Amino acid sequence: MSIILHHLNNSRSQRILWMLEELGVPYELKHYQRDAETNLAPPELKAVHPLGKSPLLEVDGRVIEESGAIVQYLCDTYGDGKWQPAPGTDDALRHNELMHFAEGSVMTPILLNLYVSRLGDAGAPLRPRIDEQLAAHFGYLEQILRPSGHFIGDDWTGADVMLSFPAEVVVMQGMSAAYPKLAAFVAAIHARPAWQAARAKAGPYFAT
Repeated sequence: MSIILHHLNNSRSQRILWMLEELGVPYELKHYQRDAETNLAPPELKAVHPLGKSPLLEVDGRVIEESGAIVQYLCDTYGDGKWQPAPGTDDALRHNELMHFAEGSVMTPILLNLYVSRLGDAGAPLRPRIDEQLAAHFGYLEQILRPSGHFIGDDWTGADVMLSFPAEVVVMQGMSAAYPKLAAFVAAIHARPAWQAARAKAGPYFAT
C-alpha cells in the first residue's frame, strides 16, 4: 500500500504526521511551504485537491481530506484495536463527539481570533465575543481532560490527536497558567519519541 502525506508547514497537518509515526505506518512525506507574505498554502496543493488545503492523505491514489476523517481512517486501518474505544460503547460515542468537536467547535473561535487579530482596531467590536468563546472552549477542554492526561479512557486515542492542536494553541498563546492540565497534556505529547520524530521530519512548527 502506498501512503503519501501532503504536509503544509505550520499547519494542523502536524498531528497527522505525529499519528503516522505513532502507528509505525510506512509513508512518503511531501512538503509544501506557505507563502512568506500571505501565509497561504502554495498553488501546488490544488493539484492534489481543488481546495488546496492540508492535510491530505493519499492512499493508493485515493485522496482522503479532513483531519478527523484521516485520523479515523488511521485508527480503523492501523490501530490494531488501540487508539479508539471498542465499538458500541459509551466511550466510542464520546470519542466520536470529541473527534468532531476538535474541528467543528473549538477551531471556530481559534480561527476567528487569528483573522480578527489582523484587522487591528477594526476588529475591536468582535474581541469580547471571541475572547468569551475561547475561554469557554478552552475551559471545557481543561474540565474534561481526565486524571490520566487523556480525553477518553487512560491511554492515547484519536481524540487526543485531534485535540492536540487546540491544546497547543493554549500554550502558544501564553495561557498555560490558566489551563495547566492542557499545558501538561501538550508537554506529554512533546515528550513522545513519535512526536519528536515527526517534528524532525516536518521542520519548524509554530505551536511550540
